[in-house]
Amino acid sequence: MYTYKRYTQGLLGSNTYILWDEDTLDCALIDAGNETELVWSFIEEKGLQVRYILLTHAHYDHIYYFEEYAQKAPQAEVVIHPLDNDMLPIPRLNASEIFGPARRFRQADRLVSDGDLLPLGTGFLKILHTPGHTPGGICIQADQSLFTGDTLFYDGFGRTDLGAGSVREMEASIERLYQMDPNLVVFPGHGISTTIGREANENPFMDF
Repeated sequence: MYTYKRYTQGLLGSNTYILWDEDTLDCALIDAGNETELVWSFIEEKGLQVRYILLTHAHYDHIYYFEEYAQKAPQAEVVIHPLDNDMLPIPRLNASEIFGPARRFRQADRLVSDGDLLPLGTGFLKILHTPGHTPGGICIQADQSLFTGDTLFYDGFGRTDLGAGSVREMEASIERLYQMDPNLVVFPGHGISTTIGREANENPFMDF
């Protein structure tokens, strides 16, 4: 059974999540747009062992601090989909050129694809490739929780006009998520949590 904590004051209002196994204290950090100090204080207080720094996609507001986190947890693997790994060092594609000072980020330690399982504590995290917002966007399923990055929000979905997006791929990704268990709790990259069932019935994407 996993427990999570959310930080909501990231760049452009992005969320950072800490997900951990209560039995083993193994944890994963999901997205890195929130400043390191507060998040790391909690990790140390709980005695958590960071195994992964998971990047749902390669945009500035979700990756800005990942190199700092990696320095604090040298044993952790930085994880991303290969299509977005190629975007990390390119300011135009990682959107830093648009939203802040242009930055080149180092590439990840581990690349994942659709269906991959990452062991964490006594369970596994399942990777879903959900392109549209970016070519290599991913969602991460942990038991009955689904961390959706900028693919699916409460009453919203990721924009496709930042240089590497695709409306067609976003539509396919959203429809795929809508076929999942309606009781899955969605933890998005921005905003509040929701459920697959709620979004399948109410999300304005259906009118996009």
